[in-house]
Amino acid sequence: MTERVLSLSTNEKNRESLAAMIEDIKSKLHIVNGAAIKPEHFSYEKYDDIEEIHTMVMKKDRFSVSELDAIVSELGSMKDRKGE
Repeated sequence: MTERVLSLSTNEKNRESLAAMIEDIKSKLHIVNGAAIKPEHFSYEKYDDIEEIHTMVMKKDRFSVSELDAIVSELGSMKDRKGE
């Protein structure tokens, strides 16, 4: 699988780039249950927080189990709960 890395050089904040960051994170972390983390689960207000996680995830080559758990937990806490 070819890894797609989002270019944020334009600093264009929009729903499309938010969705791309979420997909990049899921791909890089090999998240099995991708349906649990969908771009539409996240409010645009969380863009900067997700961008920070995206930057950190894309810089690292390997993650410990505890790091993976922390990242997934953090993403879970950012999910928009309005639809639940």
